Amino acid sequence: MNNHTLAILKPDCLKRNLTGKAIDFILNKGFKIKAMKLFYLTKVEAEGFYAVHKGKPFYDELIEYMSSGPCIPMVLEKENAVENFREVIGATDPREAAENTLRKLYAKSTQRNTVHGSDSEENAQKEIAFFFPLKEIISCQ
Repeated sequence: MNNHTLAILKPDCLKRNLTGKAIDFILNKGFKIKAMKLFYLTKVEAEGFYAVHKGKPFYDELIEYMSSGPCIPMVLEKENAVENFREVIGATDPREAAENTLRKLYAKSTQRNTVHGSDSEENAQKEIAFFFPLKEIISCQ
């Protein structure tokens, strides 16, 4: 699945009615959506998903935020998907994000930065498996 990555439209994206704009932006960058669902992370699920950040100063706030409302996880497909999607979303801090990236356009802050993207192929595989059983990922061309 090295041509796949996980994206999550975060709770602020949904609350601010930016879902359509974000999905359109992603599709216009050449990604194909292979799986997508509306999902409400419980606090325990958010703790599991973001366990790699446990102990960091922002961890508790991140867990509260990600379990504060629904999100939309998606499996995206494109050549070099992880690297390409990281470029499309921009830096975590929207003030540092390059022009015409999702976070530069829509993020309000480092915490409420609209979208998650896997940071490595290894993490992409783990993160995709967290949300999607293999049978839910469209494999047709």
